[in-house]
Amino acid sequence: MKPLAELQSASSLRGLLFDIDDTLTTEGKLRAAPYGALERLHDAGRIAVAITGRPAGWCDHIARMWPVDAVVGENGAFYFWYDAGARRLRKRYHDPDAVRERNRARLARIAERVLAAVPGCALASDQGYRETDLAIDYCEDVPALPLEAAERIAELMRAEGLNAKISSIHVNGWFGSYDKLAMTKALFAERFGTDLAREQRRFAFAGDSPNDAPMFAFFERSVGVANVARFAGRLAAAPKYVTRAAAGAGFAELVSCLLGAS
Repeated sequence: MKPLAELQSASSLRGLLFDIDDTLTTEGKLRAAPYGALERLHDAGRIAVAITGRPAGWCDHIARMWPVDAVVGENGAFYFWYDAGARRLRKRYHDPDAVRERNRARLARIAERVLAAVPGCALASDQGYRETDLAIDYCEDVPALPLEAAERIAELMRAEGLNAKISSIHVNGWFGSYDKLAMTKALFAERFGTDLAREQRRFAFAGDSPNDAPMFAFFERSVGVANVARFAGRLAAAPKYVTRAAAGAGFAELVSCLLGAS
C-alpha cells in the first residue's frame, strides 16, 4: 500500500465511495470532522455514496438525512436514494419480496446454530432492522473475540450455504452471490448512467476490512484508512493507498486530499 500522498490526479475524480463502520466512524461514533468532510465533498459537487454492511433501517435514514447521493446496504442487497424532487425514497433490491421473506426464516434457523457453536458471539443489535442478511456480532456490543472466532463464524455460515464476509464488527451472511461491488455497479448504471467497468478510475473508494476487498481490488484509487492494518494477511485484496490517520480522521484526511487538489 502506498501513502495517500502518492495518490495522483485527485482533481479528476468525480466522487468517493466509502464504507461506514471504522472508516467514516471512530469507535462506533460519527464525529464532526469526518461528517463535515463528507458534507464539504457533497457540496463541492462530487458524488458521495456510502457502501455498507449496515441494515435497511439504517440505510433509510442515511439516504434521507446524510449528504450522500445514495447508499448501498447489507453488503450489496440493495441501494436506496432520496428523490428530493418527488420527496420519495427510491429503493432497488437484488431479490424480490417473496425471496427475501423466505430467506429471513432460513437465516433465523442458521443464527441459532452459529450462536450455539461460537461462545461469546451474539446476534447483532441491528438485526431487527435487516431485510436480507444475518449479522453476528463478534466485537461491537460483546467483549471482543479474536479474529479467529470471526473466521469460524464465517466458516459455519458458508457450510450452511451462505455467502459470508467479515467486517470490522460483524460477520454477515446471506443467500446469493451478490456483494458490495455488484450492487454498486448496478447503482451507477441505473442512477448515474455510468459504466463503472470503464469509469472506475474517476472514483475513489475508502474502506477498512475484509468485506471491502472486492472494492479494493476493483478500484485503482482504493484507499484504506490506517486501521486496515488490523487485517494484515486476512484481506483477499488490499487497498492501493493508505491514510496516515485511522478511522474517521483518515476519512477526513482523504477528503482533504481530494478537495485540496481541485
